[in-house]
Amino acid sequence: MLAHKSLNLNNVADQFAISRPAISKHMKILTECGLVTITQQGRERYCHADFGKLKQVADWTARYQKFWTTKLDALGNFLEKEKQQDQQK
Repeated sequence: MLAHKSLNLNNVADQFAISRPAISKHMKILTECGLVTITQQGRERYCHADFGKLKQVADWTARYQKFWTTKLDALGNFLEKEKQQDQQK
């Protein structure tokens, strides 16, 4: 929701079937992680998505993508050979 526009906490809470305190707790965690920033505008608090941290996660996982792809492909090949050998018995 926050990827497209900033919303106040009440608008965010209205989208979920959980309590407002639960929404506040989740937003606090997202804020602590740097994924959401909250700004005060008058009496309202607006939530904004901050995609900088997600880019860091994407960059980190991209480093390991080739490694895990190679390992999982090797596992798939091994399992396929085992299956063929079992069928030949």
